[in-house]
Amino acid sequence: MIPAGPPVDDTIQRLSGVLSPGDVIVDGGNSNYKDSIRRAEALRSQQVEFLDTGVSGGIWGLKVGFNLMVGGNQAVFKQVEPIFKTLAPADGYAYVGPSGAGHYAKMVRNGIEYSMLQSYAEGFEILKAAPFNFDLVQLARLWNHGSVIRSWLLELAQAAFERDPQLAHIKGYVEDSGEGRWTLEEALAHAVPTPALAMSLFMRYRSRQEDSFSAKVLAALRNEFGGHPVRAE
Repeated sequence: MIPAGPPVDDTIQRLSGVLSPGDVIVDGGNSNYKDSIRRAEALRSQQVEFLDTGVSGGIWGLKVGFNLMVGGNQAVFKQVEPIFKTLAPADGYAYVGPSGAGHYAKMVRNGIEYSMLQSYAEGFEILKAAPFNFDLVQLARLWNHGSVIRSWLLELAQAAFERDPQLAHIKGYVEDSGEGRWTLEEALAHAVPTPALAMSLFMRYRSRQEDSFSAKVLAALRNEFGGHPVRAE
């Protein structure tokens, strides 16, 4: 099984000397589904099978099991299914379609995650700015019992606030690993409106800017047309 990390094509190239007809490669990384289709076709000419497997669960997967979305030849999936059954919790793995489908499903799952994370982030920022001095640990814990927004992510928010109520030791710099961009590209290709995903992705870009040039332009324009004050560096 190829883990997330090393470039997949390089790994496959290194394995080429030891692969035999009938061998199976499982890509458990966050690969682009188009690359997975290409790799499956190339390996098929060598009589080597390729399963693209979207893996979810993060660092908690080692404890509670990994959620697995598998694409490729269904007969080959059945052949190696005991591996997936061992790695996943009950009902936590599935064959989802032909080559590319596993990584496509994982890509969209990540896109959904972007939007969910952004919603929680914005809600807690409003609470922090409110005049009521809310206990964010208390509210996160409360909402995890019966609220329609209860979730594992909210449980993790509760745990984070318990460790550091003001998140004082964390810089608001948010990376993205590519799947959100790919999901947005697919939405554009199929004319599917995804405003929540798009804005959550753009907010990650904004988090990496010490200062925004676009905001400087806005401030300058307001000053030019209306004489609105600007703040100097």
